[in-house]
Parts: sequence; C-alpha cells; structure tokens
Amino acid sequence: MSGKTNHFRFGIISMIILLAAASRLLPHPPNVAPVGGMALFGAAYYGQRYWAFLAPVAAMWISDLVLNNAIYGQYFDHFVWFHGGMLFTYGAFALIVLLGTRLLSRVSLPRLVFAVPCASVIFFLVSNLGVWLTSGLYPPTASGLQLCLVAGVPFFWNTLAGDALYSSVMFGLFEWSARRFPALRPTLSLARKQQPYITKR
Repeated sequence: MSGKTNHFRFGIISMIILLAAASRLLPHPPNVAPVGGMALFGAAYYGQRYWAFLAPVAAMWISDLVLNNAIYGQYFDHFVWFHGGMLFTYGAFALIVLLGTRLLSRVSLPRLVFAVPCASVIFFLVSNLGVWLTSGLYPPTASGLQLCLVAGVPFFWNTLAGDALYSSVMFGLFEWSARRFPALRPTLSLARKQQPYITKR
C-alpha cells in the first residue's frame, strides 16, 4: 500500500470517528451515544494500535469540551478541560479499545455481535463505579455499590442500544465504502487479520 493510499484509509477511518463524536452534540436519549462504537471501530481498523487509542479518545475529548463548556456550561463556573467523572469514562473507553484489539483483530459479524454487549457491560460497570466512588449519592459499602448498579440498569439498555446502533452504522459504512474504493482495503498483513463482516452473498 502506497503512502497516499495509506493516508486515504487513515483519513476515512478518522473521519467516521469524528462524525460519530460530533453526533454527541445532537439531541439524543441518555446514554445512547457513540462511545462504545467509536472504541470498537478504531480498535478494529487502525493499523497502529496507538492510533486505536489516541484518535477516538481525542475525538471524544474535543466533543466533551463543547458539551461541557457550551451545551452544559451553566452547570460549571469555569472553563472545563477535564473533570473527575471523565476519568472513569475514559478508563472505560480505553478498556473497550483493548477489548476491540483482541476480539476484532479479524472483523466478522459474530465477533462484532459478541464485542458490542461486552463493551456495553464494561462501560456500565466502570461508569457506575465512578458514580459510586465520587458522587456521594451512595454509601461507600458493598450495598452502596449494589444500589448504584441497580439504579444504573435502565441506562444500561440505552448504552447497549447506542453501542449496537453506532457500531452497525460505523462498521457497515466502512465495509460498504471499502467495496467501492479498493484503496480502503488493508495491506496484505492486515488483510490476514481483518475480514469484512458483510458478505456479497
């Protein structure tokens, strides 16, 4: 793969991630968000693992800046670059990327179907752990953690729906595009790892 072709593939992958991140700024139900889909998509398609972590995290952080300082700016008395709750969100994001690098080293429909609910469970557990530890809403006991997890169950279904929706759109869009633009196909070394999950027949 030539340098120009490689840059084209990288650019398309990054553009899809940026568009997904930008969709967080649109009105949406709570927790129906592209976080899990972005993490899995980057893990599956970036040739270098560090880009699988860096690019989606950077896109999510930029959208967080807009959300925290423009849309939700009335809840803060200063410009917010980072806050404590984001640590758990980004921690969950990193774990989902790690999951994706393992499960989606070869992209296939069965692997993706398995990876999506796993990503949702990771986000649910880590984000609610953060709420339990930092919000002060629950006692710092095992029963307090249990109460926090139970309270978060309705949001879990939204998380799962968002992960399924965005993963379907992002993976489907890339595979559809790769059929029409051969330059998006991976190099031979990557092709041995990545197989499109949408078949022609």
